Amino acid sequence: MSFGRPPSISSGFQVNPPDRGSFPLDHYGECKDYMQVYLDCLRKNGSNSTPCRHLNRDYLDCRMKNGLMDRDDWRNLGLSNLQGDPATAVTKDKDKPSQK
Repeated sequence: MSFGRPPSISSGFQVNPPDRGSFPLDHYGECKDYMQVYLDCLRKNGSNSTPCRHLNRDYLDCRMKNGLMDRDDWRNLGLSNLQGDPATAVTKDKDKPSQK
């Protein structure tokens, strides 16, 4: 007695794009250094990500700058409330006129 056949690719199988959180691999290692520093921080802190959030932001910023993920607001990524944020400090320094 047959209970049906397994689904095949030719009949009704549809490919969907990945959900949020899936993004292209960094084939050229453009953000590898940021990733290593972040993973080292996680190892040192027993996988507690709280002390490493600023490093996570640096890594994601690198990925956005290099087109490895779509640019998104930090608030949407849960990284908008970091104190002593180096990314904000760099932006502020760029806005200041250079003193000679």
